[in-house]
Amino acid sequence: MNLQAMVTDNISELLVKILEFTQNRQKILTLNINRMYQRGFIPMDLAVEEFSDLLNTALEEHMLHQRLVLCDTENIKFGAGGELEVKPVIDEDAFELLEECQEEYIGHQIKRLLENSLNQRVAAELLREREMHATAPCE
Repeated sequence: MNLQAMVTDNISELLVKILEFTQNRQKILTLNINRMYQRGFIPMDLAVEEFSDLLNTALEEHMLHQRLVLCDTENIKFGAGGELEVKPVIDEDAFELLEECQEEYIGHQIKRLLENSLNQRVAAELLREREMHATAPCE
């Protein structure tokens, strides 16, 4: 799906970024489960707090100046065409769990997948609502 084609305003663009981020994170978290038995495997995740802080800053800027400013960070980059590039980071907590108790590790990964899925569904629903209101005929 071409998410960038759905951008109509600053808030829609942020929702699209959340969708892209959560899609990337889902792939990484799924790999964490699928590859957990490979020798030397190290679990990864995306920099969720970094992304959250970045979105909070962008929302503050939007509220103050009605513009969207998305600044690159160490692990998150925004391309000239609106592309989102995320760099996975080592998940230290998951790595410890994998070493200590594989059952807890799987539960940890599933919890993160569920949380990520919820975030993705909320962003998708909000975007859908915005798109419906943007295309609704004026009364």
